[in-house]
Amino acid sequence: MKSSKAQIQAKVHRVPRLRFEDQKLTSFSGLVVFQALFERLQLKERLRRCFTHLGISPIFGRHLVVLLVIIHLLLGFRRLREVDYHRDDPLVLRLLGLRRLPDVSTISRSLSQMETKAVGNLRELSRTLVIEGLKRTQFVRVTLDFDGSVLSTKAHAEGSAVGFNKKKKGARSYYPLFCTVAQTGQFFDLLYRPGNVHDSNGAIEFMKGCFEKVRAEVVPPVLESRMDAAFFDNKILGVLDETGVKFTTSVPFERLAELKGMIEHRRRWRLLDKEWSYFETSWKPKSWDCPYRFIFVRRKVKSQSKDPIQLDLFEPRHFSYQYKVIVTNKRESAKLVVLFHNGRGSQEALFGLAKNEVGLDVIATRRLAANQTFTLCAMMAHNLSRELQMLAAPAALRARPKRPTAWKFHTLDTLRHRFIQRAGRLTRPQGNLTLIMSANPSVRKDLLHFLDAVTKTAA
Repeated sequence: MKSSKAQIQAKVHRVPRLRFEDQKLTSFSGLVVFQALFERLQLKERLRRCFTHLGISPIFGRHLVVLLVIIHLLLGFRRLREVDYHRDDPLVLRLLGLRRLPDVSTISRSLSQMETKAVGNLRELSRTLVIEGLKRTQFVRVTLDFDGSVLSTKAHAEGSAVGFNKKKKGARSYYPLFCTVAQTGQFFDLLYRPGNVHDSNGAIEFMKGCFEKVRAEVVPPVLESRMDAAFFDNKILGVLDETGVKFTTSVPFERLAELKGMIEHRRRWRLLDKEWSYFETSWKPKSWDCPYRFIFVRRKVKSQSKDPIQLDLFEPRHFSYQYKVIVTNKRESAKLVVLFHNGRGSQEALFGLAKNEVGLDVIATRRLAANQTFTLCAMMAHNLSRELQMLAAPAALRARPKRPTAWKFHTLDTLRHRFIQRAGRLTRPQGNLTLIMSANPSVRKDLLHFLDAVTKTAA
């Protein structure tokens, strides 16, 4: 239907007057979906049980403070002081079961009073929520990736130290070791450490605990792991091999002269594709107990020419090679092993998403236990956004070589823009609590899709 110019365009000159009233308005109508998700997971009650050992709870119990921080991060806020910008939002209050939110000083004080056992209980709850999703899907294989990530702090936070910090040299930091699940793109667990430790510090017991937990609860036929060169250690690989975990690890071959010599003297390389080629051998450093399968890979890349380019003449491309070595106990073809190992880049992308979207890199206080709690809240906020999408769509039936996520996830920022950050009004026509929103068909479709998925699975 054709419309006239007058029907489309409107002349706007006057700026409207402003008037602020308590109208039961919400800026986050999409939180109604997370309210249903929290009820399905019984999240509030389970958080409360994490702190029962502390005895009588204050008016604003610690479980409410933790839940508030999770909601705060889900909404896209990073600093505790920004609670003031949604303290009168009726849907935020309903999620918490409160008539008013605590002051920022109360939140900060509650976090600073956290202790080791409470943090351990939160870690256990975070792991349990991830395991419940794995049980529901029943994957044939579960892939756990391990890596550290720097969390910088400008202040002198308890337990932090000056260590390697690529972006903020000389700054104090933490360097937690994270365990993530490749199939779901979720954080499984973390080991909090100061910023001056090596990647492998405390890794053996932490990794054993993660694998034992998954094996005991999920019982997958195959457990896998991918690690970088910092985990190239006889003890670590021996423990994984003994426990039946299929692993690949990057080799710091530049420190091993024998491997460098093998590459230099190699004449025949087998092709993986047009870009990659390889050869493999069984080998071990002299101090190791037993040999492993070493796969030597080279990649054909274009050499950068620093000479001036003559545009009027044809100049052929020059190529060179980049090398890397992978150690593994997998018995699959070299191509599948290389693809599997290259898939660990998805973990780096996961760190970047969590730092940008849920404040994983924020150091909220100067207390160690409080910072551990805040990081766990960031992990749970990210995991809950993934859990919501996992309930709303089926998983891929078949695993691919690089072990990408079994779902096509939207980022949390996308969910915020599509339906979470939408204005609405809470009313009670004929005594029935009703959330009224704008009649936008796209918002309605997305919101009802997720809400139906959560309520159906809960039934």
